[in-house]
Amino acid sequence: MHTLDLKKLINFKPDKISREMLDDKPEMRIALMCLEAGQKLDPHKAPLRLLMYVVEGKGTITVGEEELVVDEKTCIPCDPMVSHGFRADQGEKLVIMAIVTPVDSE
Repeated sequence: MHTLDLKKLINFKPDKISREMLDDKPEMRIALMCLEAGQKLDPHKAPLRLLMYVVEGKGTITVGEEELVVDEKTCIPCDPMVSHGFRADQGEKLVIMAIVTPVDSE
């Protein structure tokens, strides 16, 4: 069994978002992104299904045209090719776990 202790994996970088790939398989990828206050991941699109889970902190998640101020234990799904991003703009650090799965092309 593969166990991920997120408390030990959280790592911040003062000059850029810290991105740690926790699992990388064709059927599912898991990434941990740690943002210092003020850092952001600009909205972008991908042909994948995405789940963004706030592990700790506060920030703003953008999905499509909607923006939502979130805090820990908030979970937001995003459909393929919908713009998404997040920012640590609430005066706190922000830790997001992103779970990405491919979309069936049937």
